[in-house]
Amino acid sequence: MSHCGRFQPRAISRRDMLRRGACGFGALAFAGMFADIVRAAEAAGGAGGVVGASGTASTAARVGPHFAPTARSVIFLYMDGGPSQMDTFDPKPALEKWHGKPFPMTMERTQFNDNGATMASPWKFARHGRCGLEVSSLFPNVARCADDLCVVRSMTSKFNEHTNANYFLHTGAGIVGRPSMGAWVSYGLGDARNDLPSFVVINGGLIPPGGRELLGSGFLPSAHQSSLFRPQGEGMPNVRGAVEGDRQRRVLDFAAGLDDAFAARAGRPDALEAAIHNAELAFAMQASVPDLMAMDGETAEVRELYGLDAPFEPTRVFARECLLARRMVERGVRFIELTCPGTGHDRWDQHQNLRKGHEDNARAVDQPIAALLVDLKRRGLLDETLVVWGGEFGRTPFAQGKDGRDHNPYGFTVWLAGGGIKGGMTYGATDEFGYKVAEHPVEIHDLHATMLHCLGFDHRLLTSRFGGRDMRLTDVHGRVMREWLKAEIRSR
Repeated sequence: MSHCGRFQPRAISRRDMLRRGACGFGALAFAGMFADIVRAAEAAGGAGGVVGASGTASTAARVGPHFAPTARSVIFLYMDGGPSQMDTFDPKPALEKWHGKPFPMTMERTQFNDNGATMASPWKFARHGRCGLEVSSLFPNVARCADDLCVVRSMTSKFNEHTNANYFLHTGAGIVGRPSMGAWVSYGLGDARNDLPSFVVINGGLIPPGGRELLGSGFLPSAHQSSLFRPQGEGMPNVRGAVEGDRQRRVLDFAAGLDDAFAARAGRPDALEAAIHNAELAFAMQASVPDLMAMDGETAEVRELYGLDAPFEPTRVFARECLLARRMVERGVRFIELTCPGTGHDRWDQHQNLRKGHEDNARAVDQPIAALLVDLKRRGLLDETLVVWGGEFGRTPFAQGKDGRDHNPYGFTVWLAGGGIKGGMTYGATDEFGYKVAEHPVEIHDLHATMLHCLGFDHRLLTSRFGGRDMRLTDVHGRVMREWLKAEIRSR
């Protein structure tokens, strides 16, 4: 188009450009916020957004599944310290032949290097269920659930020390600072409801080596960090409001106004968003947590099933953990981790006195775990709840000193149940002594990838930008273990 050349385009200052484009920038921000709300609503299975107590969209709402999930919740039964695979779910008759003799294989470097002779398991194994799964006498109750278990006997880890191995198991990296798998699940699925956290840790008394950082949100938004519950009492400190609800609501609304005024000047950093989310969630939890913790409505049969009145106190503690986990699943909590109760031993970490230590630990968790599986199944919840059992590594087939076992990351056992997992099967194998993987090695990254798959995520696509690249739970590793999945969903 031609013009006379007497008029030149007027330069626009940066201030004018921002003033003219203000509405457009606002529309872009709204589009991003609205997309988050829609994805969160789809993840929660509803038509509307995930809304906080004040009517604002929850900051815990993020991505949403990539495809139809087979599980909507995860219960991680964390056996802190490393249970011995050849004493629990991986029988090794060859150990009896070599018991008390020098160990015939080359020994890798161990944690304490006080290596003794080959040591057979003090417990007998028997076959259970239609599948004939071999389970140690340490777990007579869990053994009755054999047909629901996928027992993986070929797990490996890259670390043989508790703290780094715990970081690796929980976050996919052996260093501090990465998001826990529960935080990734919360980030992906968002809140199913607005009055309970999406990521909960029920602390039986033993926070694992590595501390609360194992259970944090890392570089993900702070709203996705874990909330720590106690299995007894009110569940959380100060959960009951100090002031009446209407007054507290006014206080929160006033604080929200201050936050909005600050945000107008400084933007909405993650710390502010997390503080707003946590304040609203805490307000809602004052009503929901007392109801969650009140087990008076549970029948006498349920109390007996879980062992709420068992003579062994650690059994009573873990029974409440497992029952709380079931109640949380019913209420839509996304990821629930259970830690071990104190039994007077160093967790499952029996460097000496293996018999007494493992027996007491198994006595604490066996009945409640079996009850949880039975209860979920009869309520129709096991099909949509992925239950995972395991520790950060296993134990050596040779003794540490005379009657203990040292750390062993070269081959150990975990098991899974429900949530689309095929039951009544074993996968992989260790050598004849249970020392190293001999068939179908599985990495922690593979376990994480499969867990996310059951929840409807392609683990390669569930990412968060940090440090200049797209980060994920499985880093640049991991494969979905389709052999573990029920036949009708393996192709997803």
